[in-house]
Amino acid sequence: MTSEFDQLSDKINQLVQLVQSLRQQNATLHQQIDALNASNAALAARMNEAHDRVVAVLEQLPAPEAEQPQASDQPEGEKAA
Repeated sequence: MTSEFDQLSDKINQLVQLVQSLRQQNATLHQQIDALNASNAALAARMNEAHDRVVAVLEQLPAPEAEQPQASDQPEGEKAA
């Protein structure tokens, strides 16, 4: 009978250690999640800034000129002389 109580006590102690270990891992994972979320937000902000800069540069480019059809693009009866 005492042996059974000792085995049960050992299993309970193992369970307590496992729970403590899992709680520590969980806390560490939550810290990593917070750090990754902060990093993700910073990268998203940088991406938005880069997008805004690209849009600003594109707006400064001159508008494309309308292309004149080349002689080879015109139908047979409309070729320039």
